[in-house]
Amino acid sequence: MNSVWLAGGIFLLTYALIVTERVDRTVSAVLGGMAMILLGVLSQEEAFHAIDWNVIFLLGGMMVIANVLRETGLFQWSAIQAIRLGKGDPFRILVIFSTVIAVSSALLDNVTIVVLAAPVALFVASSLKVGPLPFLITGILASNIGGTATLVGDPPNILIGSAAGIDFLTFAANLAPISALILIVFPGVSWVLFRKDLQSGQIHALDIEALEAGALITDRRLLNKALIVMAGVVVGFIAHGALHLEPATIAVAGATILLLWGGGDPHKVLRDVEWTTLIFFLGLFIIVEAVVEVGLIAQVAEMALRLTDGNLALTSMLLLWLSAIASGIVANIPYTATMIPIVENLGQSMPVLPLWWSLALGACLGGNATLVGAAANVVVAGVAEKSGHPISFRRFLGYGLVTTVVSLLLATGYVWLRYL
Repeated sequence: MNSVWLAGGIFLLTYALIVTERVDRTVSAVLGGMAMILLGVLSQEEAFHAIDWNVIFLLGGMMVIANVLRETGLFQWSAIQAIRLGKGDPFRILVIFSTVIAVSSALLDNVTIVVLAAPVALFVASSLKVGPLPFLITGILASNIGGTATLVGDPPNILIGSAAGIDFLTFAANLAPISALILIVFPGVSWVLFRKDLQSGQIHALDIEALEAGALITDRRLLNKALIVMAGVVVGFIAHGALHLEPATIAVAGATILLLWGGGDPHKVLRDVEWTTLIFFLGLFIIVEAVVEVGLIAQVAEMALRLTDGNLALTSMLLLWLSAIASGIVANIPYTATMIPIVENLGQSMPVLPLWWSLALGACLGGNATLVGAAANVVVAGVAEKSGHPISFRRFLGYGLVTTVVSLLLATGYVWLRYL
C-alpha cells in the first residue's frame, strides 16, 4: 500500500509540475522518473526496460530528416508558393498553408512540422502585412488534425501504435478518413474564427511577382537527395509489416543514409534535434511504468468497466470524450501513455480496436483544446513569444475549444457508424 501511495503521489506531483509549468516539462518528467527509481518504486532494470525505444528512435530519425530539409530552403520556398497560389488573398493563403501543414503532419511527426512551419507563418504574415497569430494558431490546429491520420503524425499515435502493434497502413486506413473529413470542414471553422484578423491584408499582383521563390532554394542537390530519402522512408512506413521492420528502424536508416549521402555537417543537424522532447519521453515512460507496476492502472480499469458495465459503445464514447477533455488539461502525451495500459486491460473483456481508435482520436483532437494540450502547441507558442507575438492561454482557448468540439462531433459519428 505504501508503494501505491508513493507512486501515486510522485505521479500527481509530476503532472502538476508539467501542467503549471513551474518547472520545465522535460525536467519534471526526468525528476519524476528518477524519484520512482531512487525511492524504490521501480528497480533501475525495470525502469530502463520500460522505455519504448521504438518511439524514441522514430521521433529522432524523423527530426534529423526534417532538419536536413530545412537547410535546403524548401520551407521558405513553400511559403512563397502559398502566397502566389493564394493570389495574395490572406484567407485563401491561410487555407493553403493549413492544408499543407496538415498533410505534412501526417507524413512527418507534427512537432517537427510546426517547428519548421512557424517561421514560414511569420514570413507569410509579414509579406501580407497582417498579424501572424491567425497563421500560427491555424498551423497548430491543422498539425494536430493532420497528425491524427497516421502512426507517425502525432506522438499519441506513436505511443498507441507501438503498444498495440498497429502498423502504419492500418492506422492510416482507420484514422485518415475522419482526419480528412475534419480537414474539409476546417476552412469553414477558420473563416468564423479568423476572418476579422485577415481583412486588412492583401498583396497585389505586382508584389507577388516580385517575390523570388527560386532564390530561396539554397541547395538543390541536397534537396533532391532529401526528397528521395523521404519518399523511401514513407514507402518503408507503409510496407514495414511486410518488411518485418519497426518504423523506428526505417526512420533511423533514412536519417543515416541522408547524413552520409547529403555530405553536410552531422554535428549541426544533430544539434538541432529536439532532444528535450526525446528526454521528456524517457522520464514519462518510467513514471507510467511505476503506476502500472503498483496496480493503480488496473484499479482505474476496473472502475471504468463498472461505469460502462462492459458496453463497448458506451466505453468507446466515454474514452473518446474523456481523452479529449483530459488531453486539453494535462497534455495528450502523458495522458495517452497513462491510458494505454487501461485500454489494454479493458481489451481483455471487449474488442480492443475500437477503443484504440477512440483513444487516438480523443487524445490527438483534444490536443487542440488548450495551449498546453499538445507538444506542437507549446513549440509554436515558444516561437511566437520569441518573435514578439505571444499567444495567451485565454486567446488560444477561444479558438481551440471551438475546433475541438467540431472535430469531436464528427469523430463521434465516425466511430459510431464504423465500429459500433
